[in-house]
Amino acid sequence: MSEINLAAVDLGASSGRVMLGRVGPGRIDLTEVRRFPNEAVRLPDGLYWDVLGLYRNMLAGLRDAHVQEPGLAGIGIDTWAVDYGLLDAQGRLQGNPRHYRDPRTGPVIDQIHQRVSPVNLYEANGLQHLPFNTLYQFATEPLDGRRALLIPDLLGYWLTGRQVAEQTNASTTGLLNARTRAWDTELITRLGLPGDLLPPVVPPGHVVGELTPAVREETGIDRPIPVTTVGSHDTASAVVGIPAENPHFAYISCGTWGLVGVELDKPVLTEASRAANFTNEAGVDGTVRYLRNVMGLWILSETLRTWKLHGVEGTLQSHLEEAARVPAGGPIFDPDAPEFLAPGDMPARIATACRTTGQPIPSTQGKMVRCILDSLAMTFATRIEEAQRLSGRRVDIVHIVGGGASNALLCQLIADAAGRSVVAGPVESTALGNILVQARTHGALEGDLWDLRAHLRDVVTSTVYEPRPMPAGASR
Repeated sequence: MSEINLAAVDLGASSGRVMLGRVGPGRIDLTEVRRFPNEAVRLPDGLYWDVLGLYRNMLAGLRDAHVQEPGLAGIGIDTWAVDYGLLDAQGRLQGNPRHYRDPRTGPVIDQIHQRVSPVNLYEANGLQHLPFNTLYQFATEPLDGRRALLIPDLLGYWLTGRQVAEQTNASTTGLLNARTRAWDTELITRLGLPGDLLPPVVPPGHVVGELTPAVREETGIDRPIPVTTVGSHDTASAVVGIPAENPHFAYISCGTWGLVGVELDKPVLTEASRAANFTNEAGVDGTVRYLRNVMGLWILSETLRTWKLHGVEGTLQSHLEEAARVPAGGPIFDPDAPEFLAPGDMPARIATACRTTGQPIPSTQGKMVRCILDSLAMTFATRIEEAQRLSGRRVDIVHIVGGGASNALLCQLIADAAGRSVVAGPVESTALGNILVQARTHGALEGDLWDLRAHLRDVVTSTVYEPRPMPAGASR
């Protein structure tokens, strides 16, 4: 094993960063070289991403990474899923990409289901129904003569001039066949989509190309550097970065979204799985990420944003400390209810949900935060039980990674609700997974996914939360 220096571009739904990873015998060091916001832009006609701003910040981050480490050997990109940019025949971007929280797909969902029933869609793509899945977004705009690139592939195209569709993110479009992991040409035809809309599918660990001369001039990088695919869906990279020791684990990749599931060798395409709205997304090394989306810490961040707009003082930490003093047994709500998807006044929506179900409305900021975390923990625990039942994969332990791993109260509440040990960390699992796949592609690491995780266990630390005894008369 040799040492190597790599850049991980990691773009989440609320922030982005460029991380410098140094991989060597017994070490993986991560340094954040640039962090920047990633916020939705609301225009009169809907919600957009500022993809040009993201690209500018990515270039600045790569410039910083090269300054810190002139021996930079490679670049990998991971982002959120489902959203895309449209290019014309000359490769020019046709407007800023739409944000998945934009409600534009509502009127077209029934039209899609008239062409292909939900049952037949699930048999083909294995995806849970979400109103923002790419295939629904495609139905809202003209596509003839255009090429669609998912966000990480669009950024990679601007770096290299090469157009590809990385497999893990392609699996979130609803157009990748769950069994073959290739574009489902029959489904694409039935949906009336252009046959040349999508580029070729490539797996994680594929060398896309080298930085173009224009990018090298922009970043000050004075030599060819390859861009390789990783698990470009950020959850796919996060799952690589889980320090699990055996297959009997569930994971929660917890940030803006909470992705809850198990890792499998093949998809689960049963009617029971479809009815439970579980998804089968492609993972690294041919694995399947069998999971459910849960609204996640988005609800908490929107709550804090609303309070700030109304002049409520307090930090996240102070609100969590107050919430920890609130007794158990308070109100809970369904975080996956559609009213929590769009930006807005979350405290008012939570109050309405509690009132509608005959529960007390949280009367303080601490009680509101505790209500959110209790609701998330209970939902995560329920999804873990469902994943175990539907997949047949026994779950002995729960790993939580991402930003939620640093929320000690949430981790303890999950352990309590699930009745299992919760291993929290690493927080930077996505960037670590990105770096691990890159390092293997470049030959600095060897082996399969479990070998990568073994290397990770040697260099990261985690915190374990054990379930506390349940109060008398309570049940999990």
